[in-house]
Order: sequence, then structure tokens, then C-alpha cells
Amino acid sequence: MARLHMARSMIALFIAAFFFVFVAFWTGVTGCWRRSPGNIGTTAALMLFACLFSAGSMGLWHGVQYYEQKKLNEAPFYQSWPPLLQERSVAVFDWSYFIAWVGVGWVLVSALLFVGASVCLKREMYSEKRRNLPYIMPGRWQLRRPVCAAGDQCCCQSRRR
Repeated sequence: MARLHMARSMIALFIAAFFFVFVAFWTGVTGCWRRSPGNIGTTAALMLFACLFSAGSMGLWHGVQYYEQKKLNEAPFYQSWPPLLQERSVAVFDWSYFIAWVGVGWVLVSALLFVGASVCLKREMYSEKRRNLPYIMPGRWQLRRPVCAAGDQCCCQSRRR
């Protein structure tokens, strides 16, 4: 019965991890759109939760696999097999297992990168607020040229040369 609960909990943790990734995607999009360090920080926290839930799910998968291989002595499981069959069978983890752990690692890396982005945005906003400069400076087409009554011989134009 414990194996069944662990297997169900593993699926539930993966679903929760996917939910955290889905919510983190939308908070990340809005955080980048608004350049909001709070939204980016929330995205980092959600990605960290997704990493922890998916790592916990992978841990439960290992627990279920150990339980089936070493503890259960019932009909469909390894311990109930004949000794010849146990000697000749080998359990091998394939590429999907390794890809799953690589995915857990990359979710952790993305959470750390979002933390770094949030810190950088906070520092940038603090320095901009301290200098009292607008974030976007006006372009050349937005600047006005001084109009002088003297025509070509303007005092402003003579200073430029």
C-alpha cells in the first residue's frame, strides 16, 4: 500500500511542478514586460518551487523503484521471481531518466538566473532613482533646436564650432 501512495504522490508532485512552471512563465513574461524586480523575484521563487517539487518527485520515483526491487515479495515484483530469472535480468536506466534529472538541474539554474535578474533590476532602479534620470533618454528627433532671431549667425551655433 505504501508503494501505491508513493507512486501517486510522485505523479501529484510532477503535476504541481508543472503548475509552478506554468505560473512562473506568466509571471516572468509580465515581469520582463514591466521590468518589475518583484515579478522577476516571484518567478525565481516559483521556479525554485518547481525544482524542489520535481526533485522530490524524482526522489519518490527512486523510492518506489527501491521498494519494488528490494522490499515487496508479492507476485508481480522482483523478489517473487525465480532465482534464475533474478540472476539473468538487469535493470537499466535509459535516456529519459537522465533527461529528467538534467531538466531538474536546468530548472534550478533558471531559478538562480531569475534571482540574479531581479537583483540587477533592483540595483538599476535604485541607481536611476538616486540619479533622478529618466530611464529612456529622448532621441535626436525629440530634441528642439534653438531658434534665434539673428538668422544664420546665432550665438548657439557659434558655440558648437
